[in-house]
Amino acid sequence: MQFAAWKQLTRVPDPIREPSRLRWQIRQTIGRIAGVVNGRDQKQSSEKTDVAQAGLERLIFPSPIGWIGTPQRDPELALLQKLKPGTVLMMGDNPALPTMPARPRLLDFFKYRFTDITVAHLLRSAHEALKAGHDEKIVMACLLHDIANGCLVRCDHGYWGAQMIAPYVSEEVAWAVKNHQALRYYADESVGYSYPQSYVRFFGEQYEPPEYIRRDAEVARAHRWYMSSRLITLFDVYFFEITDPIEPEIFTDIIGRHFREPEEGLGFDGSPVAHMWRTMIWPNNSL
Repeated sequence: MQFAAWKQLTRVPDPIREPSRLRWQIRQTIGRIAGVVNGRDQKQSSEKTDVAQAGLERLIFPSPIGWIGTPQRDPELALLQKLKPGTVLMMGDNPALPTMPARPRLLDFFKYRFTDITVAHLLRSAHEALKAGHDEKIVMACLLHDIANGCLVRCDHGYWGAQMIAPYVSEEVAWAVKNHQALRYYADESVGYSYPQSYVRFFGEQYEPPEYIRRDAEVARAHRWYMSSRLITLFDVYFFEITDPIEPEIFTDIIGRHFREPEEGLGFDGSPVAHMWRTMIWPNNSL
């Protein structure tokens, strides 16, 4: 079973209170997943493996968005100074990552690219919506709502995520994913949604969202699809708050009905967002 190793992801401890246990468990899970990757799936996509840089030392440029504003200094000059015969800048498949299928589908990104915490969180949110008996479009929106966090960018993740999925889902699902980011900061007692206590822990008691978030939340409240986005916030629970394991296969049919998988594979269909999916396929490319 391809997803067998994933079940333990929903048992990951609180990363704030138990960081060492979290790191150990993620390493164990990655090891189990690697066993799957080295089996049938990777063999099927072996012809796609990039061999142009085989045998060479590959240097990785960290994306600026990941280090600007941190104590890390601009690494570009130091990396360029390391270039010598037998050393190149990373392009194509990174041997440290699982090889993606030649025509990637949505669940391939869950299996081979998204971070462990994002995978567990999305599965948990979608499962809670499914258990509550909501329409499949709501379950699909919950499964995708934090997709940008998986292997692309965290800042404005709702907006990025909505753009990534827009060609493949209904307009309503994309709208709901975009606007959940703003609505997450504002309570709606009519559906039992309160400001998350986790946000107090994450951002501090005095944090106030910026003006564009306040504006977009107000606009969303008056929209005909408001409740679709609001329901995402209701089921936007952090996976370490609930520990029951989840089988990802339960979403296969829902994905088939509500996510238009391109025949060429995500990233290769020529859509306006194909570059976003390619960035996740080859996240360490230098250019």
